[in-house]
Amino acid sequence: MKVSIGNDHAGTKHKFKITEYLEKKKFKIKNHGTNKEESVDYPDFIHPVAEDVATGQSDFGIIICGSGNGASMSANKHKGIRSALCWNNEICKLAREHNDANILSLPARYVTIKEAFEMIETFIQTPFEGGRHQIRVEKINK
Repeated sequence: MKVSIGNDHAGTKHKFKITEYLEKKKFKIKNHGTNKEESVDYPDFIHPVAEDVATGQSDFGIIICGSGNGASMSANKHKGIRSALCWNNEICKLAREHNDANILSLPARYVTIKEAFEMIETFIQTPFEGGRHQIRVEKINK
């Protein structure tokens, strides 16, 4: 499975640990994030992740910034992207089941690495339910 990951300066530490975690599970990682903790503009590192997912170059994306909001807003500007800002496992599960989220946005300042790992596992393993949710998802893109 291919995963694109992007982060700003607030998400660098999380990104390194998440990348290591996924590589141990034999995921192929495409790193679009900064490797530094000096201030950067998050859209520069998030748009490439969204493009990878939208074009099928990656199976899903993980984006990380301080609150997760700016990253998710940037990703959601791309057609076909459904980035979900998740701060707990239940929200993450519903984002996959009901919204067919294809990018997980993590708020580095508000979730621990352990919580991030749990959400990543949930995101990967939870299928989209389809059915009544499919109609709603189809109405997202304008």
